[in-house]
Amino acid sequence: MPAVTPLGLSFDHVSHGYDIRGEVLPVLDDVSLTIAPGEFVALLGPSGCGKSTLLRLAAGLELPLRGRTEASGQPITGPGPDRILVFQEATLFPWRTVRGNVEAGPEARGELPGKAPRVDEALRLVGLENFGEAFPHQLSGGMAQRAAIARALVNDPRLLLLDEPLGKLDSLTRLNLQKDLIRLWQDRGFTALLVTHDVEEALLLADRVILFSPRPARIIEEVQVARPHPRRRDDPQLIALRSHLLAALGVLEDV
Repeated sequence: MPAVTPLGLSFDHVSHGYDIRGEVLPVLDDVSLTIAPGEFVALLGPSGCGKSTLLRLAAGLELPLRGRTEASGQPITGPGPDRILVFQEATLFPWRTVRGNVEAGPEARGELPGKAPRVDEALRLVGLENFGEAFPHQLSGGMAQRAAIARALVNDPRLLLLDEPLGKLDSLTRLNLQKDLIRLWQDRGFTALLVTHDVEEALLLADRVILFSPRPARIIEEVQVARPHPRRRDDPQLIALRSHLLAALGVLEDV
């Protein structure tokens, strides 16, 4: 697969909420954020503060109540194949093989006949080239998430939105997939926006970490992670940043 032209992303004074029994529950409060094309950004904050909602707005699955969302200067008015969201759950179709799941997007757009080589390449990129005919129930959790990532990659996304995609995996699988995500980002050139609750994961992967307040989410801090890849967990600069972010989140170091 050739590298893509990455999308920039901007949120301009975005506020959002949900109608709960006739009352609006505020989730995002006047969020302004610009993400450069090709940047890898991680979002950190308390559970339920609105981070995943921000991803849904970027994907075009929802429109903000106030403010403006844009992808490379164009208003986001709905979903598009250049902006793909990968969820915490792999959400594979259980009646389709791994290959069938990866083919689902191109098939829905009537592009499948010309995408067969891309399907093969997507499976190879995530290490599932020998599991194309397997069904989801035959996969481990890590393999299922790899299949979900392959399903995203076959669309040649210019912006990959990652909603805690590694959150339910065991530690070893998570470490390996972290390395794979960085490799794919470097090789493919897409812009990446990651929601995670893992401070160390954010620092190992992202160029920049955005810290949110409790709901309704407001940006309270931005941290640059100016370290080359691959990064080491024992890097003194990362350890210092980890302590800083944990303190900002109200977590004591000895917990």
